[in-house]
Amino acid sequence: MSDTTSSLLPPLRRVVTAHNAEGLAAVESNILLEPLDMPAVPGAQSAAIWVTTDGLPVNDNNTHDDGAKRVIEDPSNFGLVHPSGTNLRSTELEPGAVTPLHRTSSLDYNILVSGELVLITEDGSETYLKNPGDTVIQRGTMHAWKNPSKTQATRWITVLVAANPAIVNGKPLAPDFVIDKPTV
Repeated sequence: MSDTTSSLLPPLRRVVTAHNAEGLAAVESNILLEPLDMPAVPGAQSAAIWVTTDGLPVNDNNTHDDGAKRVIEDPSNFGLVHPSGTNLRSTELEPGAVTPLHRTSSLDYNILVSGELVLITEDGSETYLKNPGDTVIQRGTMHAWKNPSKTQATRWITVLVAANPAIVNGKPLAPDFVIDKPTV
């Protein structure tokens, strides 16, 4: 899909709360997020939902900055993982689309919200997710995603949390993005 003006699915609504002048909780913003095409992954779109950049605990309760507009300038994890923060994202895949195998040094919470999704791991196994709310906890492993549907787009939400690299047989596993190795 090359048209960045139309989402594969209806846009996500993002509501942000804050405190008003009287100190009462209130809605500060209520917008629809339009995803953009991902040039490295044909048939995929992604949108920043919220990014924290100042470590934990975060200071977002005391700012009116729009977290989706923060930029992750650290390229070591493909601009997806802030070294001292989190990244809340949505990802969409058109019917039949498959991402390349990839790994980041992060702990990821992936939550299916629409459509169907297959997790492909480096050992070749495939795990089929079909119910909204199905969740995958990704712990620094090489993986890919596939939309098994021939007719319906899929969307999932991911929280990426900075983590030390996974260590296997005494060797730390660096972030990796394998675009020349087929996953199907």
